[in-house]
Amino acid sequence: METKSKNKVSRWLAETSSPSFILWCAFAAFGAYFCMYAFRKPFNMGHYDGLRLWGMDYKSILIIAQVLGYMTSKFIGIKVIAEMRPNQRVQLIIALILIAALSLLLFAVIPFPYNFLCLFLNGLPLGMIWGIVFSFLEGRKFTELLSFGLNISIIVASGVLKTVYLFIQHLLGASEFWMPFIVGGFFFPFFLFFVWMLSVIPAPNSKDQLLRAERIPMDKEARKAVMAVYGLGVACIVVIYAFLTVMRDFRDNFSVEIWDEIQPGYSETVFATTEIISSIIVVLAIGLIAFIRNNNKGFIFTLALMMFGILLSGTSTFLFQLHYINAYSWMLLIGVGLFLAYTPVQTVLFERIIALFKIRANAGFFVYLCDSVGYLGSVGLLLLKEFAMPTVKWSSILIYFCYSIVPVCLILLVFVFVFFGGKKRQQKNEEAIYRPSCT
Repeated sequence: METKSKNKVSRWLAETSSPSFILWCAFAAFGAYFCMYAFRKPFNMGHYDGLRLWGMDYKSILIIAQVLGYMTSKFIGIKVIAEMRPNQRVQLIIALILIAALSLLLFAVIPFPYNFLCLFLNGLPLGMIWGIVFSFLEGRKFTELLSFGLNISIIVASGVLKTVYLFIQHLLGASEFWMPFIVGGFFFPFFLFFVWMLSVIPAPNSKDQLLRAERIPMDKEARKAVMAVYGLGVACIVVIYAFLTVMRDFRDNFSVEIWDEIQPGYSETVFATTEIISSIIVVLAIGLIAFIRNNNKGFIFTLALMMFGILLSGTSTFLFQLHYINAYSWMLLIGVGLFLAYTPVQTVLFERIIALFKIRANAGFFVYLCDSVGYLGSVGLLLLKEFAMPTVKWSSILIYFCYSIVPVCLILLVFVFVFFGGKKRQQKNEEAIYRPSCT
């Protein structure tokens, strides 16, 4: 009975108008990934005051433990997500969330200082959720529009969940160790519903495959073959993404501490409002790419959008230091700039590269290469802060990092443009050679 119902909805989605199909996919992706964040982010709202281990602040240890698990998950995901088949997705995503929920329960039950290990276990399954959700959306005519929900959740979920965390804690008075499990448990039924919505989305049709190339599982040999041709350009994107990931993670994980330094007595709503405004701007900008049917033009526009985002983050930081803008404007503008540069890599850049060169691949493989290195960098920055810069303010580190990404990322983006431009010219030359001449 359940299978018949799913098939009926799938047929309706396959036959329905584009706006209805886009809204269904966007809502399903938003909900599923938003609920994942409910199992990942709420713990970092706690201060864990007075708790230290090995000479380090206990919150830093918790964040490092979870990011290590998340990073390990990304390395595992290079193989798992690249090779995943469509019939494996639903069972895998539910199993991963259940493992994450169990780890949060153990985090509440196991006493300090041993419970930090539970956050490593929490991050270990969650790192693969993005790849599963995006696999339902990629390789379609309007993938950028279908990814609206995913893009919004990436930006807005953490800020909104911080506000939800504070509301629930004030209501229940639960401890900082129980709150992550409580928040996650509240969102679990919603997660199951959104996974069902994803499960009934029909596979890409022949028109999608013609425009964006067929997406296939990639075994080890397929991954080696792709990297042999495009590896240098991909490596530059990996480095860019690593810098952006470190900055995004640092701003997100220590937003409470940063706000305490730059604007004491801030309103609890700043976490939600800055991210909601950022998400609206970023999603509208990325959504425009969906209407660029030419994949080469879409690729170039994406690179230009990333460059603008990087410059916005650096410029707003400079203006904040000169006191031309206030703390709220600064946090908002670096959020907008950061996500204008960061989000396209996840949902647009590799989507267009695959379509442009008709690569027999899937976007998940490339994104997980980027994520694995990015979260390795996040761990490195946390350790550097704890051991080499223990007295440096959190806000100062964010400022230094905003400045550092501007020259590095802009230079690498120019190289990416030149590299793939050369590949495109090479492709055209090869097509001209093998194209039959008219007589």
